[in-house]
Amino acid sequence: MQCPKDGTDLIEERMHGIEVDHCGTCNGRWLDHHELDELEATRADEDERRGTIRFADRTSDLRCPICGEPMAAFNYRAYDLEIDTCRDEHGFWLDAGEEGRVRDIIDERVRELKRSASAEVAWGDFLNGLSGGGGGDGVWGSVRRFFGGGRR
Repeated sequence: MQCPKDGTDLIEERMHGIEVDHCGTCNGRWLDHHELDELEATRADEDERRGTIRFADRTSDLRCPICGEPMAAFNYRAYDLEIDTCRDEHGFWLDAGEEGRVRDIIDERVRELKRSASAEVAWGDFLNGLSGGGGGDGVWGSVRRFFGGGRR
């Protein structure tokens, strides 16, 4: 198989435990279609990886090294990371350093999901306090006591 950027023969290598095809000239990597998911799995579980991967599809200047057809380029997970993919799902082309960016994006996604879950719990606790749930009379009870009791 040859590099879709410069025609150099690709060499099989292991990257983060995944067998990929590497170009020694441009340092790009070809990942078979399932291997992008495996790369993401090195950073997050399946629930944390859910969601759309491809945004803003457009025609790529590259051709698939397997079928020779023009590939599509897309923004990975709506980030400013352009990845090329075979329209027939043979695989993905990652330019030099992009596998690290994929892992960084997944790490950021996991942090954001944890932050969101924590905010939801805090919001629920706040709302529970407003309604007087949780065994106390909540924020409104504190406000009533502050102003001297209930209605008269």
